[in-house]
Amino acid sequence: MADRKEIINLLYNIADLLEFKGENPFKVNAFRNGANVIRKLGDQFDIYLKEKRLGEVKGIGKGLQSVIYDFAEKGESTELKSLLADIPETILELFTIHGLGPKKIKVLYDELGIKSIGELEYACKENRIALLKGFGKTTQEKILTELEKRKYFSNYVLLNQADKIATEIESELFSIKAVKQISRTGELRRIREIISEIEFVVLIDKEKPFIEHFEVLDKQDNRILIKTNYQIPVSISITKDKESFEKKLFVTTGSNEFLSKCGFDFVKLKGKTDSDFFKSLKMDYVIPEMREEEYFSLKEKVRKNSDLGLNKMQGLLHFHTTFSDGRDTLESMISKAKELGFKYAAVCDHSKSAFYANGLNEERILEQKNLLKKYSDENHFTIYQGIESDILTDGSLDYSNDFLKNIDFVVASVHSQFNLSEADMTKRIIKAVENPYTDLLGHPTGRLLLSRDSYKCDVKKIIDACAANNVAIEINSNPRRLDLDWRWIYYARNKGCMFSINADAHSTEDILYTNYGISIARKGGIQKSEVINCLSADEFKIFLKRKAKRAL
Repeated sequence: MADRKEIINLLYNIADLLEFKGENPFKVNAFRNGANVIRKLGDQFDIYLKEKRLGEVKGIGKGLQSVIYDFAEKGESTELKSLLADIPETILELFTIHGLGPKKIKVLYDELGIKSIGELEYACKENRIALLKGFGKTTQEKILTELEKRKYFSNYVLLNQADKIATEIESELFSIKAVKQISRTGELRRIREIISEIEFVVLIDKEKPFIEHFEVLDKQDNRILIKTNYQIPVSISITKDKESFEKKLFVTTGSNEFLSKCGFDFVKLKGKTDSDFFKSLKMDYVIPEMREEEYFSLKEKVRKNSDLGLNKMQGLLHFHTTFSDGRDTLESMISKAKELGFKYAAVCDHSKSAFYANGLNEERILEQKNLLKKYSDENHFTIYQGIESDILTDGSLDYSNDFLKNIDFVVASVHSQFNLSEADMTKRIIKAVENPYTDLLGHPTGRLLLSRDSYKCDVKKIIDACAANNVAIEINSNPRRLDLDWRWIYYARNKGCMFSINADAHSTEDILYTNYGISIARKGGIQKSEVINCLSADEFKIFLKRKAKRAL
């Protein structure tokens, strides 16, 4: 069966090409809306497609059904091929560039013959884009900046992608008889938010059969770079005894800056374990996640190794259901939460300004509140009514304070107007933090890793405001966010902030993203006592009453 993401991309591509060719706007919108409908349906779409019941889905008319079934059956699209018949397929590359829409791409194609990213970059550097009507020097500079970002991003993968690749390679390594022990190392062992290389240390008893298992691209000393189908380099350090394995693991874990500041000397390194090596360096043991240059500038009170793990998490906070844009029902989400050991939950569907995400107006919030109470009582599991309330441009939340008092747990998040000045964005967020009903600042800097930079804001001032107003700061566990950035965690901890580690889950599967947030929190040395999700059910009730604004 065709992959859902491929079908969504197909419909977006067709919409872009139709607009590029000046086709009827209603037809263009039909394809874009159809892609959005499929995205919101999630796994349900697969059932409709398999059973050929797309006609039952509102927003997918006969024309779209024909295109989708055609692609599902053939693995290629007759409609897309037709649209590309008289233009180069490389045009599709241009539609992926942020800030370039079909109309501008049409001008580039007609006026300068630009049909690929390479040609676009060349034209920018030749100053040709700046001279085009409707573009100018500023647009040209923005395009060049975007192209430079793409080059940088192409050298990395997200943490969850690297994790998945590493798991697949580990499975292959364990299938080789010569292999006795394996460990991840380097960036992945230190839990960097984006990964440029996947590294392993292996202990083997026979080198020849191990080496022959791979196509080796490069070999230096006992380190090999192997050929894979992945976009990211994969290297393996080979050792032949336990002591060498542990020593190599310590060294390759790094970081180089951390080791340098440790006064590291490979020859003088003594011992058989990580702990021994730190003793030989006259240091306390440091968990792999914290082995970064920044460690040495930390105040003593925040240097302690993190004690966090999934087993310490009590509350599942900030997740979405089918009430807004979630893909799974409240019942399914709570069932998964209980299975994973959570003791209570706060559902936080989108607020009314998030119309694109089927956000809840006041009436629907009250309807959901009644449902939550009923379900909570029937299942003997505490479920709080939360909301992810949009921070409006002026810093207000999108419900009145009179209404917010009906809600148990308020997450304030920015979802729009990202291009404000640093001063205006900072003022906007601080005003939301100062709202007496705000409990948590969601994904504080708005970044999407390898996709969108953080918006401009003074993070220190925002953290200061959270500390002053007793508002927790989210560590959003979605691998595209991992926001708050771990480098700011230490500053927030020095200020005495509390944190909330949330998957921002839109499906039962997404709840497992919590592990990535925990890993990033560990990188910042966060202790169980600093995380509101680790509070017991009674302690969380006390947290919600901390501003004397509610009587729960």
